[in-house]
Amino acid sequence: MRILCFGDVVGRSGRDAVLGALPRLRAELELDFVLLNGENAAAGFGITDKICKSFYQSGVDVITTGNHVWDQRELIGTIDADPRILRPHNFPPGTPGRGAGVYAAADGRKVLVVNVMGRLFMDPLDDPFAAVERELDRYPLRGAVAASIVDMHAEATSEKMAMGHFCDGRASAVVGTHSHVPTADGQILSKGTAYLTDIGMCGDYDSVIGMKKTQPILRFTRKLPTDRLEPADGEATVCAVFIETDDATGLARRIAPLRMGGRLSPAWPA
Repeated sequence: MRILCFGDVVGRSGRDAVLGALPRLRAELELDFVLLNGENAAAGFGITDKICKSFYQSGVDVITTGNHVWDQRELIGTIDADPRILRPHNFPPGTPGRGAGVYAAADGRKVLVVNVMGRLFMDPLDDPFAAVERELDRYPLRGAVAASIVDMHAEATSEKMAMGHFCDGRASAVVGTHSHVPTADGQILSKGTAYLTDIGMCGDYDSVIGMKKTQPILRFTRKLPTDRLEPADGEATVCAVFIETDDATGLARRIAPLRMGGRLSPAWPA
């Protein structure tokens, strides 16, 4: 199976870049399944039902989120009706929405997606490792699903790496989101799980993690409240990761970065 995971989409610049590129990417890479982290898609903070629908229409299969999931309050009232958008699975019981699901790929094969949020330097949610383990036990590879993907939305690289090794041999891929900076450690772990600490963002890198530079710099240099942060609106770099799984095992055969447009050096799956 051929899977593409997009990093955090930031603002209109990031949205336009993904929407413009995805039809071509689906065709050229012969993609079976597309995952996207959309928690910063609405002016840098949260996501709306309308934006979700635009991603689905362009070819996104599932949208994951993270700590900004509720920044657009309208989502609280609509997320239960949309099984294709996930909030972190380790939110307390009773939180609207869902954090995991099984979805059909383009050819009908089943894909498990689990979205969890780390606890180091972030909100103290429930245990993300226990939440992931429940789903991997419930939907094992080579049985209930053909592939499984974990989006680990976390600040600490150590926590993301621990999740990768925790899932090794049981998930097709563990990919990190949240830092908005693409890492160079894409690899297949010893038991066959593809891993990347952070995919990066789809947004304007002439910025401070996707935001116009003035206000973040003032916050750091003066330690005073500033105006609301606004997404940078220059040309975006699309950051994603391509994963190919083995049909017999569901484990990874290949992982490769994809970067196009904007300021970062390009990368294309060979």
